[in-house]
Amino acid sequence: MRLNAFLASCGVASRRKSEEIILSGRVKVNGKIVLAPYFSISQGSDAVECDGKKLSFSDKLYVVMNKPAGVVCAVTDKFDPVVVELLTPAMRAKRAYPVGRLDRESEGLLILTNDGAFAQSVQHPSNGISKEYEALLNIEINGRQIERWRGGFEIEGKKVKPLLVEIMDKEPRGRWVRVVVGEGLKREVRVMANCIGFGVVNLMRRRIGKLILKNLQVGQFMELSFSELCTKITEGGFV
Repeated sequence: MRLNAFLASCGVASRRKSEEIILSGRVKVNGKIVLAPYFSISQGSDAVECDGKKLSFSDKLYVVMNKPAGVVCAVTDKFDPVVVELLTPAMRAKRAYPVGRLDRESEGLLILTNDGAFAQSVQHPSNGISKEYEALLNIEINGRQIERWRGGFEIEGKKVKPLLVEIMDKEPRGRWVRVVVGEGLKREVRVMANCIGFGVVNLMRRRIGKLILKNLQVGQFMELSFSELCTKITEGGFV
């Protein structure tokens, strides 16, 4: 197994973040620092340490949460509360971390896990797992502006185009929009709204894949098995 994949499977961090940890010299294999994320290890015979702590496979944990606004999608933060602090002590001990990000001001559906391979599969655009958001704009939007939004924007040198944008039948009329995206770019919905002169007052993620947030109240969470979560994401289901 590659070293970065092993760290992710142990719940240290996502595979990409594990690469950064390895490159920073924080990981040892059999007592020697290894700086190669793709270094091959044997789970049975090689001893792996991160920051002086011996690593082993964690029991897999899969949690879905209705993230509240004001909480950061991180494991630690110097200034704000983080989502893992909302979990039980037993869950925190398994070193779960958020899959993807919802910015501090946003709320809605969030997955937390210590399964790095699963986290990567959910986030990678090639797997076609879309995310649906409901956004309350600061002012009313019209059909012409919706069409412009649907056409996409050049953001940081990359063409960013939503899969769907439509006005919702929800009060206040003309200010709620449903936006579906296929990539998890930073603050993507807010940035696209800003591109056509709108601010986002409230942003909530309603869906990941075919998993829909329906019953969980803000701040609540529930644990699912791997098969339950995968089934809900790929075939449909509510939480």
